[in-house]
Amino acid sequence: MAVLTVNCPSCQRLVEWTEASPYRPFCSLRCKQQDFCDWANEKHVVPGDPEEDDFFSESDVPMKPL
Repeated sequence: MAVLTVNCPSCQRLVEWTEASPYRPFCSLRCKQQDFCDWANEKHVVPGDPEEDDFFSESDVPMKPL
């Protein structure tokens, strides 16, 4: 039976898709954390219409009584 391998999204190293690779699809914790940082710093974005990004506008949020 052949073992499925994928390329690490960060460094492109081959990673076996098995229980022996706990960070899959990443090759290491370092690559996983780097990818998270890239998303947090908006180096990666999902394309979309900026006008539809917010589920609620400020006028849709009910005001709390004082």
